[in-house]
Amino acid sequence: MDILHLSYFLEVARQKSFTKASQTLRVSQPSISKVIKTLENELNVTLLERTGREIELTDAGKAVFEKAQHVVLEFQDLTSELSEIFNLQRGEITIGLPPMVGARFFPKVIGLFRQTYPHIQIKLIEVGSKQIEIGVEEGTLDIGVIALPASLDGLEIFSFVNEALCIVLYRDHPLAEKPELTLSDLKEEPFVLYKEDFSLYDHILDQCQARGFRPAIACQSSQWDFIGEMVGAKLGIALLPETICKGLDSERFRCIPLTDPVIPWKLAIIRKKNRYLSFAAREWLKFTKNFFLKQGQ
Repeated sequence: MDILHLSYFLEVARQKSFTKASQTLRVSQPSISKVIKTLENELNVTLLERTGREIELTDAGKAVFEKAQHVVLEFQDLTSELSEIFNLQRGEITIGLPPMVGARFFPKVIGLFRQTYPHIQIKLIEVGSKQIEIGVEEGTLDIGVIALPASLDGLEIFSFVNEALCIVLYRDHPLAEKPELTLSDLKEEPFVLYKEDFSLYDHILDQCQARGFRPAIACQSSQWDFIGEMVGAKLGIALLPETICKGLDSERFRCIPLTDPVIPWKLAIIRKKNRYLSFAAREWLKFTKNFFLKQGQ
């Protein structure tokens, strides 16, 4: 038994005639008769009775007719839904974004994607890189954006930003006129740092410890604007990416290159290798990669 068999049976039952069903379906009458006979043999019941020129449903035929209508309709709905998914007319993508990254790099590309595919829903989860890696690994996130290096294996990585961290001071800080600074120059300074789920948190602390000190942490945040304001309020110094520094008020802040060490800020889009990705998620990856490649030209 298959959907085609049920469709032929339904049409014969509606038309009450093999001849009329043959004309509607554009299938030869013998072919339809053979399908109905096969269906009856599979179910071990008689479905149709010939009464003169018309065909009537038996009790078993009425029961099959009732159920078959729902089965065929559900199959048609499924076929239509799969077609919409395949043609990117619908779908859902769950993307993990670090808070500082999302606001700076993704509004435009998300807007363009939604214009192109208005019925694909994008669900954004704002957490740090560590949690994003775990989400991609476990499958709760389709795609993630992280600061490299990745701590887990088995990820497909597309890098789209490569910058360095700069030291951010309030304008009249004693070190504000230095042309460049080392991390050791900051060992007596309180730090306004990222939260622990940010990969930069570990990286900065590791670099400090390699130079013989552990910084005093004044406060922590996942929001670059809050970190900036804490520096502006003279609560400490911060290390922020070049892109973020360009948006700070030069009347209030001084951004100075960090030379020893140079701490990179590399952003990448990640997905789990060898795991199924929906059509929508695959198109998002392709669309976003093309967007950032054009931006970099």
